Amino acid sequence: MRELNLSKRIGPAMIHLFFWCFTIVSLVPFILIFMVSISSEDSIAQKGFSLFPNEISFGAYQFLFNDFTEIAKAYGVTIVATLVGTAVSLLITALFAYPISRAQLPFRRTISFYLFFTMLFGGGLAPWYITYVNMLGMKNTIFSMIIPNLLMGAFNVFLMRSFFASTIPESVIESATIDGAGELKIFFKIVVPLSLPIMATIGLFNTLAYWNDWYNCMLFIDNPDLYNIQYLMTKTLTNIQFLLAKSNSTAQVGELLAKMPRESVRMALAMIGVAPLLFAYPFFQKYYISGITSGAVKG
Repeated sequence: MRELNLSKRIGPAMIHLFFWCFTIVSLVPFILIFMVSISSEDSIAQKGFSLFPNEISFGAYQFLFNDFTEIAKAYGVTIVATLVGTAVSLLITALFAYPISRAQLPFRRTISFYLFFTMLFGGGLAPWYITYVNMLGMKNTIFSMIIPNLLMGAFNVFLMRSFFASTIPESVIESATIDGAGELKIFFKIVVPLSLPIMATIGLFNTLAYWNDWYNCMLFIDNPDLYNIQYLMTKTLTNIQFLLAKSNSTAQVGELLAKMPRESVRMALAMIGVAPLLFAYPFFQKYYISGITSGAVKG
């Protein structure tokens, strides 16, 4: 009996130990990035990247926040685009997925096939760009970082459709219909409250996509005041003079470049870009797993 109880305790303990070790190993890259970001440039040149820097220096952060207004503007644009884009995209995805999850919808299979077709073929970059710039006039507007990604993809729609079909009881919807509730009332009062796991899951996907988006900013934005944080980081990594104090003297710029902490600045930029998501992810975590597994019950 004691051996049986011991084996029952050892099994869960080993599983917990494995996942604790896996978690720690997963955190090592983030710890390394942070440690390099607070290392002096000389210690990086001598020892390379290390979890235990010889000399602590916050020069990279001081350099980046020397002109804080640039980063503050980029953060503001990114936050607005992420919040508005995620909310509207999630609403559109849900409004698309719910009807095609209902067996009563005419041409449901045809609509689903059309949606699936978009996963295989696209219209091409040139007509896509011309449509948004010439027809919709989105050049140098914040809408150019929101509207092109509103419907993130057919995968999200199919995932949400599967959740609705497998989790929302048909009897509940029929009861609401008999009581006189319309489709919109059923959707917002019954379906949405019962679908928090998949809403949080798709919301997390959309949040990550909007927060990490720099491509649309590169295509549509020429005004530096509308750069988002990811494009600002990309531009900084490819042209380090973007964040330097502007000067007309070549010698002065060369002197600044010589003194600038290069590698630590790269890691500091990575920390600035990823830190908000690290703090936001735990709020989605309790819904994330149930949203993925419930939506995968049947397709």
